Amino acid sequence: MNQLRRVLAVQPGQPASDGAGVRLNRVIGGAGIERFDPFLMLDEFSTDNADDYIAGFPPHPHRGFETITYMLEGRMRHEDHMGNVGLLQGGDVQWMTAARGIIHSEMPEQEQGAMRGFQLWLNLPADSKMADPDYRDIPSTQIPRLHTAEGVEAVVIAGTFVEAEFRQAGAVQRPRTEPHIYDLRLPAGSAVRPELPAGHRAVLYVYQGEIQAQQSHEVKAGRLVRLDDDGELLLSSEGGACILLIAGKPLNEPIVQYGPFVMNSREEIEQALRDFRDGTFG
Repeated sequence: MNQLRRVLAVQPGQPASDGAGVRLNRVIGGAGIERFDPFLMLDEFSTDNADDYIAGFPPHPHRGFETITYMLEGRMRHEDHMGNVGLLQGGDVQWMTAARGIIHSEMPEQEQGAMRGFQLWLNLPADSKMADPDYRDIPSTQIPRLHTAEGVEAVVIAGTFVEAEFRQAGAVQRPRTEPHIYDLRLPAGSAVRPELPAGHRAVLYVYQGEIQAQQSHEVKAGRLVRLDDDGELLLSSEGGACILLIAGKPLNEPIVQYGPFVMNSREEIEQALRDFRDGTFG
């Protein structure tokens, strides 16, 4: 075995509220986001209390990045100013490229029951921030998955999952940031060694169970692990666990964020605010 990637930090998410009062666990976001380049934010929503999600996310704008919403349980409807309408259900993914601008809403289509999933913000390079917006719904049946020799299930949302003789391209491939997004489900007593490109920034979030990361760190559910940019991965679980593994190629560009706008300069943020105010957004 070659050298393992060092564990740089293990940290819990922070309670947050967004939209019209939806309660979230903010795993990545806020101060220091450049450490996670090209990723800007990761929110987990996980509750069976309708009061925590029922108000949803009424119409709001985005510019300068992509949003990836991965639904584990529940029903959420997307509508945007371009006329797109989509329904996210358990196992589905929504990949939205805001680019120069999208105004959309995300509203629950249920009044009771569990709502569980994630939303990840992926930065766009400077020369793509004002490109045409795009939107894609990916039903669970179109998201590749495989089982490794140790019985680990890998749901391959983006990038290409590689371990030993196993290789599976994901539902989405992206240039420049080259994201790898996997939902790894480890049965009790199993281990997984996914290969990632050298230089890719990598984090993993344990959303169920407990794992041993890189042979030395016990990580319980609700914790984010930030890893070094080089070396191998070794993840194991004695009792079983579910992990969201995220990796991408850093852009190494200035990040200036104001709420739902992420650009490279203050002047570009001010232009986004003017465009939204003047009705020329998107």
